[in-house]
Amino acid sequence: MMKALFIVYNQAYGDEIIAMLEGLGQRGFTRFDGVGGRGSVDGIPHLDNHAWPEYNDALIVLMDEDKVEPTLEALRKKDAETPDLGIRAFAWKLENIL
Repeated sequence: MMKALFIVYNQAYGDEIIAMLEGLGQRGFTRFDGVGGRGSVDGIPHLDNHAWPEYNDALIVLMDEDKVEPTLEALRKKDAETPDLGIRAFAWKLENIL
């Protein structure tokens, strides 16, 4: 079964998240640059404006189900190293793929 992983991360990570995915054997992704938002619990707004100048990038990654947990664990580790930057990831099952 395939799953989709939606990863949102502070732009300060640059290409580190993509390099991490490649290190886990994940080649494909779709990247969205300059994504604004604010965490639901204690996140600082990242809105790319004069008041909140930081922004996020986001990835949608389609992967085999067995790769999801190792990927999430690597993301948790990176987030724990620099919690002020912020990483969030959400996974869901894919039903139809063209």
